[in-house]
Amino acid sequence: MTALKNILESGRFEAVITTLIIINAITIGLETVPAAMEKAGALLVFLDRIVLAVFVVELAARFVVYRQHFFRDPWRIFDLIVVGLSLVPATAGLSVFRALRILRVLRLIVVVPSLRRVVGGLVSALPGMGSIMLLLALIFYVFSVIATRLYGPSFPEWFGSIPASAYSLFQIMTLESWSMGIVRPVMEVYPLAWLFFVPFIICTTFTVLNLFIGIIVSAMQAEHEATAVAEREELHSEQALILGELRRMRADIAALTEKVAAGKSGPDG
Repeated sequence: MTALKNILESGRFEAVITTLIIINAITIGLETVPAAMEKAGALLVFLDRIVLAVFVVELAARFVVYRQHFFRDPWRIFDLIVVGLSLVPATAGLSVFRALRILRVLRLIVVVPSLRRVVGGLVSALPGMGSIMLLLALIFYVFSVIATRLYGPSFPEWFGSIPASAYSLFQIMTLESWSMGIVRPVMEVYPLAWLFFVPFIICTTFTVLNLFIGIIVSAMQAEHEATAVAEREELHSEQALILGELRRMRADIAALTEKVAAGKSGPDG
């Protein structure tokens, strides 16, 4: 069992799994190309099944090694879900699961530590991002109601209802054709409309969305610092073990030296 655990946690094994994930992603992509399927369709399907079999064996081995601790690691659960979706038969009603095989590429998140840290930082940023999403929803609702009241009668396709206004404002927030596409036509009828749209862009595009970036960067930095602290603690523990071993060796050498000295001075002394 220890030997199997060492294999699963070795760098070479992770490199092999990473290579298989990349190969599998390429084969799944090629299966969407009719010309590739005509020339090597059987080979692509065979490679897909072989890689899936390796993934299943890997998960089974991890379950044997970790047993009840298997489900304590959220990354192993994520791994199980991704591979499990690939095992669902692609019947007429479940054909969508065959397309979800590409989710196996997400196993790179589990295998590559740097990707795990990035995702961990994003997950830790979710509470703060939720608060910003609520603030953004409130801003959108307020501005959507105002836009519907002000511009709905003249521009019903853009601001005829609250959902239509919200969608138009979302387009404006992304700065996609916002000026020539929406704002300037509105300003031809309502010359002071810029007093509405410019503050909206400042509140959303240049303020709230930058808060998203700030929270994500802060979470990434915290994740990096936590990883660095864990590595320092591990290094400190290893150094403490080495120092302990050195002290015991010095004590053993001193005791051995005393015994040799006592043996030399005893009979002749």
